[in-house]
Amino acid sequence: MTPDELIALAVKALENAYAPYSNYRVGAALLCADGTVFTGCNIENSSYGLTNCAERTAIFSAVAAGQTDFAAIAIAASGEPVPFPCGACRQVLSEFCGSGFSVYVQQPGGPTATTLGELLPHAFDLKMKPPLDHR
Repeated sequence: MTPDELIALAVKALENAYAPYSNYRVGAALLCADGTVFTGCNIENSSYGLTNCAERTAIFSAVAAGQTDFAAIAIAASGEPVPFPCGACRQVLSEFCGSGFSVYVQQPGGPTATTLGELLPHAFDLKMKPPLDHR
């Protein structure tokens, strides 16, 4: 799947966004290693801390369906600012994806390609830490 095709799926996903407070609709399309695509949209809540971003909606849907091997994600928004993943989404992606994971972000002049490692150079990772000694 090309980056443009993945961006088109993200644009389609933003149509389902629930954004009555910000009116900033975001869609994401997550490409699994086996070619399956999961989409997500942002879902706002009047208690703002309970809002869920499009990227996390897509990844949580994929994991709930048994997928944990991901190749790329595309993100699109209904307006400005450019929809780079927030810190929480970057950290959630880092749980499953390496630093070379491809991230495509819709911009007015065309998509920007980056990597998760560029967006989150020092991800928190307990998997790389020795177990705690609870003596």
